[in-house]
Amino acid sequence: MGFKLENIPSNKKRVDVRSIEPFLKREIHLFGASFNTKRKENFYTELSVLLDAGVSLKDSLLLIADAQKKQVNKQLCNELVQAIVLGKSFSEAVQSKKVFTEYEYYSLKIGEETGTLKKVCKELGAYFKRRNEQRKNVVNALSYPIVVFSTALLAVLFMLRFVVPMFSEIFKQNDVDLPKLTKMVIAISEGFQNNGVILLLCCVGVLLFVKFASQKEAFKKHTSWLLLKIPFGGELIRKMYLGQFTQATTLLVAAKVPLLNSIQMTKKMIDFYPIQVALHQVEEKILQGMSLSQSLAEHPVFDRKMISLIKVAEETHQNEFIFDRLTQQYNQDVRDQSKRLSTVLEPLIIVFLGAVVALVLIAMYMPMFQLSTVIG
Repeated sequence: MGFKLENIPSNKKRVDVRSIEPFLKREIHLFGASFNTKRKENFYTELSVLLDAGVSLKDSLLLIADAQKKQVNKQLCNELVQAIVLGKSFSEAVQSKKVFTEYEYYSLKIGEETGTLKKVCKELGAYFKRRNEQRKNVVNALSYPIVVFSTALLAVLFMLRFVVPMFSEIFKQNDVDLPKLTKMVIAISEGFQNNGVILLLCCVGVLLFVKFASQKEAFKKHTSWLLLKIPFGGELIRKMYLGQFTQATTLLVAAKVPLLNSIQMTKKMIDFYPIQVALHQVEEKILQGMSLSQSLAEHPVFDRKMISLIKVAEETHQNEFIFDRLTQQYNQDVRDQSKRLSTVLEPLIIVFLGAVVALVLIAMYMPMFQLSTVIG
């Protein structure tokens, strides 16, 4: 099924494609080394602008393809166009490419079935914009603590690898009676030197295990609940996914998708085990005649405030407005909690690693004092 021109309002003027091409070449830079969320934000935003201006879906994708400098970028856009020419819908063309997610596929499919593809593309652009803002807030909050932690950790490893062995050799040559703390630090240093390669291989093995096991349901179940238990960070993660849930629901409600179908679609869009399980049970409760707010109230992953506002939305028939307000609220909460997380982590990391460095130094200098007394 190709893109239907009937979906474009007849009162809009056709736009000369050639007049828009310089703008696209200057503004759009898609499909680089990886089709990340920033590129998706630009892609869907510009696509919605072109569709709203009266350009057909095929011509819009061709314009985007012509604007690309790299051959791989042109090829991806042209493959989408070819799929549409062969009779596939835009959502089916997107589904065949690994760079796109199920969220995008189902959203575009809904847009095609309801004749609101332009609006869906615009909402997808806004969705990825909010995700980019969330990621930016989290990165800004964690970047400084991570730099401090990495620098201090490297300093500690350097001391264990080079400094501690030098002191240990001096102590052995002078036959100094070592305190327990010094013996423990020297034992750690020797273990690090003798088993460094094994430790490195273990770290690589853990990373590979996480990568391959991340798609297993049991792994998702246990890791997701562990993430929610992390102090400060667990609440931040929960609200990030709740923001994705409310935004996905906003998109579906705006497309006039029935409530039950919206829950079914959202369950496939949100890749977070606690919310997926909760929505599966919510779906069953709705089939039994319960309201959405009553069904959500049985699951602690959802806020009480969210449930109260959804109940108001059901009574006033303002679902789209309420879910949009909830999305904005969660995005603001993510920004605020990211800042608080950074404020809490910085001093904790500095104090902890400072204490470790001080412990190593004290362990090395205590025998030195004894040695200087003996020499004196």
